[in-house]
Amino acid sequence: MSTHVTYLFDPLCGWCYGAAPAIQQLAQDASVSLTLAPTGLFSGGGRTMDAAFAEYAWSNDVRIAKLTGQRFTEAYRSNVLGKPGSAFDSTTTTLALCAVALTEPARELEALKVLQEARYVQGLDTADVEVVAQQLRDLGLATAADRLQSPDATLHEAHAARVQAAQRLMRQHRAQGVPALVVHSAAGDRLVQGQALYSSVENLQASLTQA
Repeated sequence: MSTHVTYLFDPLCGWCYGAAPAIQQLAQDASVSLTLAPTGLFSGGGRTMDAAFAEYAWSNDVRIAKLTGQRFTEAYRSNVLGKPGSAFDSTTTTLALCAVALTEPARELEALKVLQEARYVQGLDTADVEVVAQQLRDLGLATAADRLQSPDATLHEAHAARVQAAQRLMRQHRAQGVPALVVHSAAGDRLVQGQALYSSVENLQASLTQA
C-alpha cells in the first residue's frame, strides 16, 4: 500500500526550489503517492522587487545553494533580482500548474521543475504570462498554455479551490511556511516540516513512515 503525501509549496519559493531534488525522488518512489498543493503564499499582494528585497533574497539563495546544491545563476541575479519594480508574484505560475493539472495531470511536477529552473537558472520573469506560456509550449503542453493565456471560469475556480485546500491544510497542521509535507494515513494526517527535504533520502523516507 502506498503512502499518500501532499506537498505544500509555492513555485516562487526559493526553499521549495531547493527541495526540488527530494520531491523528484519522492515522485519516483513507487511506494509514495504524491499530490501537489500550491498554497498561494506569494500570490497577489502587489509586492515588487527593490534593492533591499533583492539583497535579502540573494542571501537566502546562497544559503539554499550551499545546503542543496541547487543552482542560482548570475542570469537570475541580474535579470530577476536586478530588475527593480518587477512583480514578485506567483499567481501566473500557480495558475499555469493548475492548467497542467486540468489537462495533463501526470506532468504537473515536470512543469513545476521547468518553471522553477526558468526563474532560478535561465533568469526569466515567471510572473509574465507570455514567458510562462512559452515554457509550457516548449514542454509540449500547448493546451495548458492556451488555457493560461485565455483563462476561463473553470480554470479560475479550480485554481481557487486548490489554493484554499492547501491553505486549510497549513492551518490545520499549523505549518509555519513552505515547503512542507502532509502524510495521510489511517491513523490521521501528520505534518513533516521542510527540513526533512534537505536531508538524506533515507532520513526523508523514515520521516514519512514513522508512527
